Amino acid sequence: MIPDTAATALTDEQRKLSQTVREFADEVVAPAAYQYDTERRLPMEIIAQMGDLGLFGLPFPREVGGQGEDYVSLCLAVEALARVDQSIAVTLEAGVGLGIMPIYRHGTPEQKERWLPDLVAGRALAAFGLTEAGAGSDAGATQTRARLEPGPGGDEWVIDGTKQFITNSGTPITSVVTITAVTGERVGRDGVARPELSSILVPAGTPGLAVGEPYDKVGWHTSDTHPLALDDVRVPASNLLGERGRGYANFLRVLDEGRIAFAALATGAAQGCLEEALRYANEREVFGHSIGSNQHVAFTLARMQARVHAARLCWLDAALKLTHGKPFKAEASVAKLTSGEAAMANARDASQIFGGYGFLNANPVARHYRDSKILEVGEGTTEVQLMVIARDLGLTA
Repeated sequence: MIPDTAATALTDEQRKLSQTVREFADEVVAPAAYQYDTERRLPMEIIAQMGDLGLFGLPFPREVGGQGEDYVSLCLAVEALARVDQSIAVTLEAGVGLGIMPIYRHGTPEQKERWLPDLVAGRALAAFGLTEAGAGSDAGATQTRARLEPGPGGDEWVIDGTKQFITNSGTPITSVVTITAVTGERVGRDGVARPELSSILVPAGTPGLAVGEPYDKVGWHTSDTHPLALDDVRVPASNLLGERGRGYANFLRVLDEGRIAFAALATGAAQGCLEEALRYANEREVFGHSIGSNQHVAFTLARMQARVHAARLCWLDAALKLTHGKPFKAEASVAKLTSGEAAMANARDASQIFGGYGFLNANPVARHYRDSKILEVGEGTTEVQLMVIARDLGLTA
């Protein structure tokens, strides 16, 4: 449950949503988590139920089929799911933040009409193709190229390149991928020519778009993650998402927002580890008393609680600033940094409390231990967050 100290900032509807998703996570997601993790398969039936609950449409207005809630509500849902299964949580987080949000924020009326109804209903998933082998944190090094050429029905974008680590890109219901590509050059005020980066919508199944084999990952086994190859991919010129040459600025906003939801995910993971370790510490008896009565174990659990509390307040602060139209970039990085480290530390401590049982894959804390490392890497590494925070302090890191 969200503690009262954080819940004072929430509406009754948001508290009810958090409880509803928590119950769904405990009753539907958790019992199946080990099976799907072992099979390394995204359970589409669970994704469909999440769609029925309206989770994919939470932060979008009713005019486009959404639930008319806000970003705080999305983060509450993500946190509640991540307690029991990070893979399911990131499917929602990436599906909304990276998949739907770019189209909602920058799409034309025609693009929104085509893609949003199924996406916000959870009947379809969208992906965001940004990362490349040599262009992750340094998105300016993007090598994927797109050029305009005449086609039988008008001008077409012809796209060539590769993308890596793309979430939700190969599911049975993936409908579209937003691809970032260099579309030319622009001369800046300093007279230096730089790559012009734009975003283009590529429907799933477009000839030339190849979805590679899923990665053999350390964790997040249930999450759908693939490399993409684009070889002479042709889409209409009208598939340009947003203004040409504004791709870099547009996805920076997307990433800033995504870091808040990612922080909520990490907070949920840290909370899940705390709950499992606390339960076990009260049940497990050694030398005639529960291990939770040992000061070292009790203090370890206290530190785990402190990490969860700090992480939750960080993402909530950033999400409230976003919701109220205030600057949130630095706060999003603080939340991402704090929560990612909290999840990793709590997974380590929970595994230690469980002892040998914490080394068994069927144990949720073992899955959290494997899953949580990516929380210090995905959607901006720890080092990138430190750079953003340092710059906000006026430093030139």
